[in-house]
Amino acid sequence: MNAVSDIGPDRRERALAALAEKPDGVVEAIAGKAEVTPADILEILPKGAAVIAGKEHFLDIWAEMTSWGEVLFIVHTEDIVLEAEGSLPAGSEAHGWFNIHGDSPIGGHIKKDNCASVTFVDRAFHGRRSCSVWFMNEKGSAMFKVFVRRDENRELIAGQLVKFEALRDRYVAL
Repeated sequence: MNAVSDIGPDRRERALAALAEKPDGVVEAIAGKAEVTPADILEILPKGAAVIAGKEHFLDIWAEMTSWGEVLFIVHTEDIVLEAEGSLPAGSEAHGWFNIHGDSPIGGHIKKDNCASVTFVDRAFHGRRSCSVWFMNEKGSAMFKVFVRRDENRELIAGQLVKFEALRDRYVAL
């Protein structure tokens, strides 16, 4: 895990200033403005807004999320924000990859060993509550994110929100 306090006071101050300017903005944009990583921004969010679980919990967290129904799966790089809606298929490990295939538009191969931590994020995004699970790499960026979906009124789907909160709460004290 990346600790902002370990990166020096100047960098920490830049991160805090950028977050204060746009507290409900896109984490990657805030990090870019401050010249820090997204992980640095997540770690300075108000208490409880980002709950970090160790990488050893990857499989358990993924397995639990397969019961959430249709989620929003996002891969955010500097070149693209790719969004896919679907349920998370169960996965299996082989040849150094976590392979996900099933009856869902979400599928492929994840380099699970690149996961440094899993962060449960519960914060405002453009004025609305947003809840997501970020699988973070050693560079301090999200490998991918899984978001609680919204209904036709743009409210978080209640059943998914309950499952997100229950899963997150397992890792609060760790």
